Amino acid sequence: MYTGTAVFDVLLPGDSRSLKAKRSYVRPIVAALRRFEVAAAEVGALDLVGRAEIGVAVVAPDAGQVGRVLDSCERLMAGRPEIELLSAKRRTHAEDD
Repeated sequence: MYTGTAVFDVLLPGDSRSLKAKRSYVRPIVAALRRFEVAAAEVGALDLVGRAEIGVAVVAPDAGQVGRVLDSCERLMAGRPEIELLSAKRRTHAEDD
């Protein structure tokens, strides 16, 4: 069994000047990520408007599957026209780590 995590640091559009507006961008992104059967949530920069950190976690029977799912999540994030993906940090752990 392998687990993988990724944290995406994103820059939101200039009109996200309130936490309510920020949520209007983050919620659809999290919903789109969950279609890959991962756990996804806003995990950082919670009080900052204009920035968000979105985390995903996946469990799979082999490391290759974990990598493919995280690749798909990263492609989705990079392909969203309304945000700018600033960084992506990924980690994979084996059962005996």
